[in-house]
Amino acid sequence: MIQFELEAKEGNARAGILNTPQGTIHTPIFMPVGTLGTVKAMTPAEVQELGAEIILGNTYHLHLRPGDELIRKLGGLHKFMNWSGPILTDSGGFQIFSLAKLLKLDQSGVVIRSHIDGSKITLTPEISIAIQQNLGSTIMMCLDQCLELPASRAEIERSIALTASWAKRSKDASQVGSGVSGEQALFGIIQGGDELDLREQSLAQMLEIGFDGYAIGGLSVGETKEEMYRVARHIAPKMPAKKPRYLMGVGDPQDLLEGIAAGIDMFDCVMPTRNARNASLFTSRGKISIKQNQYKEDAGPLDAECSCSTCQNYSRAYLRHLYKANEILGMRLNTYHNLYFYLSLVKEARKAIKAGCFLDYKKEFLQKYQSGTDDSAAESGA
Repeated sequence: MIQFELEAKEGNARAGILNTPQGTIHTPIFMPVGTLGTVKAMTPAEVQELGAEIILGNTYHLHLRPGDELIRKLGGLHKFMNWSGPILTDSGGFQIFSLAKLLKLDQSGVVIRSHIDGSKITLTPEISIAIQQNLGSTIMMCLDQCLELPASRAEIERSIALTASWAKRSKDASQVGSGVSGEQALFGIIQGGDELDLREQSLAQMLEIGFDGYAIGGLSVGETKEEMYRVARHIAPKMPAKKPRYLMGVGDPQDLLEGIAAGIDMFDCVMPTRNARNASLFTSRGKISIKQNQYKEDAGPLDAECSCSTCQNYSRAYLRHLYKANEILGMRLNTYHNLYFYLSLVKEARKAIKAGCFLDYKKEFLQKYQSGTDDSAAESGA
């Protein structure tokens, strides 16, 4: 099982160590998203080289293809994808409401149509846990209902009631049988939309059931950034101090720093990898769109302050050329840089917390990051 140890605090910001059967995680940590058993464009060795200590896989997607029974037969997800470190698997809850066509939702679970071939798929808390046990992830997530915001208070009340019911069933199911990799941890998910009292109510429900860690779900789903920060700042410090805290599906560099300041330990987001494939790259002075015409003859590095191999060996002009020529290498170099940027951000935040200067680090980073020109929305050269 997992064990969390708090090393240092500055305000609500925390630095800790999360020990797991598959390896040690130093928090705060960013988890690269490997939805289909791969961090897109990267080999597992490269992801490890970048400093990633845990990656994320997805129950819904891996159930559809290649199939969780096949993955179990072949030794579990770690062996299947050649990743020896910890893996967290999302329950599939978010994809139910974002990708697939919902046919039925009730207390028992959901029936949806696959986004691949339209076939009917039934997903219940018990089925979600069984899939995750087949995958053999280090950390499993409870099935929950994620609402798009804004939502009415009545809708949010129904959502947290359903999420609590499914959480109890998820825990019960997790205690029957075991994963291919042995004992697995289970995190409960706090819902509640932008209603602070309902967030507290959802947290109380999760605490009553009892989990190995706790996640904040249902953010970055339509609300403003300030609303998201308000919820995180309110609920994170109320979460158990001796358990890992996970903010699901968030976000850009500022979101990570605001989350860390609120007391969050773990993050995941597709932004660094998805943006990389679309030529949107993170630098110390903000995002740039490398496809812009202004970089056609730019011999300088992507980010002069970055020590990743992309920045050390390739020019902006070359990265632009690769994108314009639709070369696979461009996606790889861009992804390598963006992941390095994110992982370096949380690594430096951790160092700053331990040194007692996180708030200064956060202020300086954001001043520089927001001082540059975000040209990602520009059209020239696109």
